[in-house]
Amino acid sequence: MTESTGAYEVQEAAAETDPAAPGPAGASEVAELPLKPALEAVLMVVDEPATPEQLAKVLERRPREVSDALRELADEYAAQGRGFELRLVAGGWRFYTRGDYADAVERFVLDGQQARLTQAALETLAVVAYRQPVSRSRVSAVRGVNCDGVMRTLLQRGLVEEAGTEPETGAILYRTTHYFLERMGLRGLDELPELAPFLPEAEAVEGETQEGMPSFDVDDPSPDSQTEH
Repeated sequence: MTESTGAYEVQEAAAETDPAAPGPAGASEVAELPLKPALEAVLMVVDEPATPEQLAKVLERRPREVSDALRELADEYAAQGRGFELRLVAGGWRFYTRGDYADAVERFVLDGQQARLTQAALETLAVVAYRQPVSRSRVSAVRGVNCDGVMRTLLQRGLVEEAGTEPETGAILYRTTHYFLERMGLRGLDELPELAPFLPEAEAVEGETQEGMPSFDVDDPSPDSQTEH
């Protein structure tokens, strides 16, 4: 047993003996859910590997119980030859596609990059192109809808990239890429067509749309915050 494994088991044992640790005796509906399906549901939406302690807290179970269930799920997926697997990486668990099917995944991703952009993506890309460097919240204010999902698509397509942070707020700024110029057939941003003279100034649009606008903070739990995909 390695030193890191031993330390982890000590922490896990301590959590089990802690009277304040969440246990299955709780009366909430989450605690009543079948453990393995609940783990699968949560792991489908994580952005980074989730530790047994995190999952135990969410599902109101003991860390040891969660760890055992995760290992059993990983073994079941391997035995069934699924196209995905559950891995323990950097102290946490997360779903990954199985390496045997990398060619299929690569073909799907490459085909997706050739797909036409949606109207929402084109509008968002236009805002970035004319206002860069610009933050996601500024793009959302101009368009009047949360653009987080669309921005992720543009990043994945290689059409936009991060360009530092905004000094006042620390928000990440975005700009178009050389690939964008290539796809648009432009030698530089100075070749972008001028905006129609009858369109209002961007600052005026932002001022109007920000009045009464719902929060676009990704951490804002408000149900009024809508995300466009």
